[in-house]
Amino acid sequence: MPLHVPPAPAPALRSVLTALGSPTAVREARTPSLRTAQGPATPELPLPVHVLDGITATGPCTTRLAGWRFLIRCGDRAVAAAETRLTPDGWAFSHFFEGPYITSTERALRQAETMPGHYQPRLLSVPGLYMLTLWLHGDIAADATAGHPEPTDLLVPLAPAPPGIAAHRPHQVADLLPVLTHRVTPAPLLGSPA
Repeated sequence: MPLHVPPAPAPALRSVLTALGSPTAVREARTPSLRTAQGPATPELPLPVHVLDGITATGPCTTRLAGWRFLIRCGDRAVAAAETRLTPDGWAFSHFFEGPYITSTERALRQAETMPGHYQPRLLSVPGLYMLTLWLHGDIAADATAGHPEPTDLLVPLAPAPPGIAAHRPHQVADLLPVLTHRVTPAPLLGSPA
């Protein structure tokens, strides 16, 4: 298997397990599929979630770690996700959620497992485009909580992807970054007529 899923911090996993064990947290979650799930719910496939803060066509992107996301599996499928965040007191449960990114993440991970090479999977959020990608980092020994996308890393846009960007099509960072840069760069204002 070419994917080397990094281990999540133990306190992040514990916070998700505690939330899953809390009837109040699950009942108040805005995830109908989690509230109605039959059988045990287990957190799987922890992925660090990085946010693309700065984007340039020529230099490295600036990213920051926003949290860890766990797919919540009941039976043979993921029904929701749980997200954790870093607080001054350490890792804490943030929220449960569901939606199209759950199945899209599963699909992208299955797709990545069939690709040649070895990768460390991460998630990369591009807030300016309301876009989430599976980031396949080529250095499997790297610290999953740090770094930035390298030109040869792969980004797999998750569905729903922004118009004009195909979901589930792997792109090298060097190829997709100029497209993203163009999309998030505001158009220059035209001067007033003389």
